[in-house]
Amino acid sequence: MMKPVFYLIVVMVVAVLYLIRARILGKQLQIYILKPFATLVVITVALLSFLNPDHNTVYTAGILTGLLFSLGGDIALLFQENRKAFTLGLGLFLVAHVIYILIFTVLGSFSVRDVITLLVLLAAGFGFYNLIKSNLKKLQIPVIIYIVVISLMVSRAVSTLFNPSYFSTGQAVMISLGAVLFYFSDLILAANRFWKPWQYHHISLVFYYGGQLLIALAAGYFG
Repeated sequence: MMKPVFYLIVVMVVAVLYLIRARILGKQLQIYILKPFATLVVITVALLSFLNPDHNTVYTAGILTGLLFSLGGDIALLFQENRKAFTLGLGLFLVAHVIYILIFTVLGSFSVRDVITLLVLLAAGFGFYNLIKSNLKKLQIPVIIYIVVISLMVSRAVSTLFNPSYFSTGQAVMISLGAVLFYFSDLILAANRFWKPWQYHHISLVFYYGGQLLIALAAGYFG
């Protein structure tokens, strides 16, 4: 019988497709419902890992905590035209990234390759920052902090690829790809808001939910 998680993935895919449709058509009520709903589906996927007798409580609990802060960020960013709501959403996602960093660090390892990965990400992040900084106004410092933190999060996620003694290859690929998708999601959102409007920016939702889903799915593959 198909595992429950696969049904949840189908539900999330449908929800995200309808969310994109709602965003394109400007159906605000549907957006208010579907955006947090899709995140709740991802949270449920992570919760299901507790059914695996070989689950890692530290990883699952950490990821669930990060997802709860992400849920708060999703709700705040429903009202992102309001600067305070946008800043709150940014802050909540910042906390989520910090939690992910802690989890990937506690269960991971360090190597020279991690430093190189981080430096490449920071160079790319600050290169992008130079494109948008003139439109950031009072958000310059928060955005700089966010760039540093998300770059570190992706770097720590990618480090799992070099830690085969703890994470399986499948887990490491899911975690790394999930973090990279999350990164590109934020990149698209920031470019659309602070650089050049892009009519296809709704694709960021696919990257965002795909990234979060992969990180959550990894919790079910310990052992």
